[in-house]
Amino acid sequence: MARAKFRSWHRGTREADYMIGGYFDAYHKSWDEVSLEWFEKLLDQEDVDIIAWVTKTAPTPTKFAGNMMEQMQKLNFIEIKR
Repeated sequence: MARAKFRSWHRGTREADYMIGGYFDAYHKSWDEVSLEWFEKLLDQEDVDIIAWVTKTAPTPTKFAGNMMEQMQKLNFIEIKR
């Protein structure tokens, strides 16, 4: 888990860090091994692709489609400080 947390918060852009790292922080405690494996495979993808899938500006590949991506697409886990 520690490796996944680090990789999710060190993506290279602040936008990707908030989107992917925020998702990890919000949901990782409820993940089983299959969910963690899905997330780790997602981390291997390019940030621009992940962002496009999450924002629905590009179709999500079948291997990433499902409940976890739908949860990520809600973006309700990102806290914006004003």
